[in-house]
Amino acid sequence: MSMTTGGGGTLSELYQTSKKTLLIARDGIERLERLENSTSSGGLDSPELSFTVKKDINQIQSLCAEMYRLWHSISSKPQRDLWKRKVEQVAEEAESLKQSLDRYSMRNQRRLKEVQERAELLHRANGESSHVLRIFDEEEQARQSVRSSKRMLEDSLSTGSAILAKYSEQRERLKNAQRKALDVLNTVGLSNSVLRLIERRNRVDKWIKYMGMLITLAVMYFLVSR
Repeated sequence: MSMTTGGGGTLSELYQTSKKTLLIARDGIERLERLENSTSSGGLDSPELSFTVKKDINQIQSLCAEMYRLWHSISSKPQRDLWKRKVEQVAEEAESLKQSLDRYSMRNQRRLKEVQERAELLHRANGESSHVLRIFDEEEQARQSVRSSKRMLEDSLSTGSAILAKYSEQRERLKNAQRKALDVLNTVGLSNSVLRLIERRNRVDKWIKYMGMLITLAVMYFLVSR
């Protein structure tokens, strides 16, 4: 068969080219499927290989269209029928490869969508976890603040108790000193006016002591309220 196309190729040459391209495209489909099923690659896509396979299939379909035009021009019916079967076989194989590539592309798109959805779920989960951790941090800070306030209150109470104990001790000392002074004064025979003066001083000291206690209690109340 020497019939040529407008580009100078014969029907036989076009057929041989289409068969070689079919083998290349079929091998590309198999490589894509192996890559899809490979656990080491994680089922990732190869856009370059997908584009190459699609380009080969388009080339085969273009060759089939050209061969279809040529075998219609063959005058011998047996030869025409033979080429008709050959061209139809190539066209069917090309269509089968195209469907395989389309199914692969759909699976890959679905896989990419699932990956995106998992990433979004993970992002939301991380956001919720951060929110929960922030709540825990706030609660821990509140507990630490309560513990600090409790320690401050205990320290204030201890300080107040110590101050009251000091006042009580000083009061006892003043009483003892007063009794000794009275004994001495009685001994030396001091006048009643001097004794009344000492008593007034003692009352003043009592008022000073009571005012000191009130101030201490006010300071403790201020610290506790704060």
